[in-house]
Amino acid sequence: MDPKPQVVPAGGRLEYLQALVTEFQETASQEAKEQVLANLANFAYDPNNYQYLRELQVLDLFLDVLSEDSDTLVEFAIGGLCNLCLDKVNKEYILQMGGIKAIINCLSSSNEETVMSAVTTLMYLSTSQSIQELTALPVVECMLRFSLSANKRLSNLATIFLEDYCSPSQVEEAQNQSAHTAVGIPLPRD
Repeated sequence: MDPKPQVVPAGGRLEYLQALVTEFQETASQEAKEQVLANLANFAYDPNNYQYLRELQVLDLFLDVLSEDSDTLVEFAIGGLCNLCLDKVNKEYILQMGGIKAIINCLSSSNEETVMSAVTTLMYLSTSQSIQELTALPVVECMLRFSLSANKRLSNLATIFLEDYCSPSQVEEAQNQSAHTAVGIPLPRD
């Protein structure tokens, strides 16, 4: 269920996005919330929408939804953050709001797409200030475990994370510490 957003005239874009945010906040229907969040995540893909999404506090909405119980809502929220964090202003905001911790928590999801988006988002959020938090021992242990996954997409992404974002000593420490067991972090289902 990854709906394509409707084509919106440029002049009405802010109003349309505002209507989506309002609908998300006011609807009691789980299905409607999922549909709206999927649309917002899709709009987050377009850099022309970044300013509007910041004005409407959609980054906060996505960050808040990461703690929801709904796997589907979390999947769309982390997908939206993944799209938004390519922008420097959005990246800085996510980091300032403590988003890394919430994104790291998504690594324990049983939803493959959520985990893939979380790993990708962590890579996009890498800065000289954030790298220490991104490569904390539990994260490196988790990436080692993911690198052994039969799921090639996950295995390859985790291997890139380990090679490009972690030092050899961090990887060695994680290997020695855990012997490839990230306790409490299950592999996502295929």
